[in-house]
Amino acid sequence: MSLYDMALKQFERAARQLNLNEGIYEVMRHPKRELSVNFPVKMDNGTVKVFEGHRVHHSTIRGPSKGGIRYHPSVDIDEVRALAMWMTWKCAVMDIPFGGAAGGVACDPDKLTRNELEHLTRRYATEMEILMSPEGDIPAPDNGTDEQVMAWIMDTYSMHKGYSAPAVVTGKPVEIGGSEGRNESTGLGMTICVLEAMQRQNMRIEGATAAIQGYGHVGRTTALFLNDAGIKVVAISDTSGGMYNPNGLDVVKLRAVKKSGTSVEEFGDGDKVTNAELLELPVTVLAPCAYEQQITKDNAARVQAHIIAEGANGPTTPDADDILNDKGVFLLPDILANAAGVTVSYFEWVQDLQNFFWGPEEVKDKAGQMMRRAFESVYANYEQHRVDMRTAAQMVAVKRVADALRIRGIYP
Repeated sequence: MSLYDMALKQFERAARQLNLNEGIYEVMRHPKRELSVNFPVKMDNGTVKVFEGHRVHHSTIRGPSKGGIRYHPSVDIDEVRALAMWMTWKCAVMDIPFGGAAGGVACDPDKLTRNELEHLTRRYATEMEILMSPEGDIPAPDNGTDEQVMAWIMDTYSMHKGYSAPAVVTGKPVEIGGSEGRNESTGLGMTICVLEAMQRQNMRIEGATAAIQGYGHVGRTTALFLNDAGIKVVAISDTSGGMYNPNGLDVVKLRAVKKSGTSVEEFGDGDKVTNAELLELPVTVLAPCAYEQQITKDNAARVQAHIIAEGANGPTTPDADDILNDKGVFLLPDILANAAGVTVSYFEWVQDLQNFFWGPEEVKDKAGQMMRRAFESVYANYEQHRVDMRTAAQMVAVKRVADALRIRGIYP
């Protein structure tokens, strides 16, 4: 099953529960527009290499499209379509005035020099400029991209316009219009969702444990926030493998060690585990924060966690959802659990547009309020309709987009 097939199946489950009008269903299951390009980049050795890039707008019904740009060898149009659809639901479940978009380039950024990465980014931004604008489409970082890539995109767009346009992207450095608190936002939101879920499930924080697959930006900050909340982080992994210590890992020390270039499995504070083994550990909370389709029908029955908080987009397949639901696992879906990132992106966009910036505590407070409000709306749906949390979240989001579409009407 492709990622786009996954996204469609999740949408269809929510649409059935909502008895969605057939015409609205047809509009919402298709992307609004897609742009695929092949563009040349002159490499440092003088050769020219052609790269394939994409940008998909799933919806602009509730506002400008918003979504990340991914640099990874696996990037293709179906993956980008799925990410764009999920972003529509993510923005809607948080009730922020954005539609969903996504983009990417099929490349391995780790094999590019800094000079080549900048040239690729600026050429891709130039190709996508016909879609981008602060009022129309606002990119952000995703796997393989970071704040420096966003700075290059913003600068490229600004040079072509003849004036600085910081609101054209989010996830920028603070020095050029980025928001305070953005780097920690996703981990903060993940932890808020976990704590809210534990409270609803009458689970004690004392003695609770967590395993985190993926030690990128999301996994790293989630580990720190869970640890600060009193949940013992017993396992963490990165691309090379992981470390498991039932007595708990020193997440502060691990972060410092990782900055020196050491892999997690070389941390030496427990027993080595593979990424696959980590998913099956006996923990209170499992946070898949790496890549999509990690929990499938092949391993879902062996998952022992009581709560799953999806830090990555699409880490659990629909077949696995069914198995986990039957097991009684309480799953916090990606469009809710990791949505604080796009929420603070929204804050950044607002701050850039008005040239008035907030401090980190104000950003954290506003993001926390919105995460709790979103959790409440999804959980109310979960209880009222007796569906799983993913379907409950999708129902909240799909209804909001469908209502906006009904009100606006079909043009002409």
